[in-house]
Amino acid sequence: QKILEKYHDRFTLQWEGVIGNMCAPSQAEWERLLANCSAFLFYGMERFMSHVLLNWLVAMNIPKCRLVILLDLVRSQQSYQRITNSDIHKSCLRIALERPTETAMLLSLTGVGSVIATQWYTSLEEHAERLETLFENLLSFGKTTGQTVHVLQK
Repeated sequence: QKILEKYHDRFTLQWEGVIGNMCAPSQAEWERLLANCSAFLFYGMERFMSHVLLNWLVAMNIPKCRLVILLDLVRSQQSYQRITNSDIHKSCLRIALERPTETAMLLSLTGVGSVIATQWYTSLEEHAERLETLFENLLSFGKTTGQTVHVLQK
């Protein structure tokens, strides 16, 4: 929340989304947010693809979305229990499609221009640092996504 408030003035007037853990977005809301954005940020627990329906995502055409930032792969006891219960009903192939590289490929096939994603599980604190670096470089310094990823790699 602090990071969003800090960079609020640099966002467009059309910034919208779901913040907090009061309710999970419906599939229709995920679709609306992805279809109508130029950039999409997911900052949440477990795998991004565990929150959306695969059949729904692969059928989408979202070329207006130039950048997707996935700060996922954070685990808590509660999220681990949720994902474990969800994974019981999925095939091994379906679970494999939720991995970071496969998720980036699927988003790319739907028309997304660039995907920045984490590759392994991490903490919310580490994601907060990454988000601060991303926003600082993209919004304050005006760096490209490639330049920003390069900064993150250092």
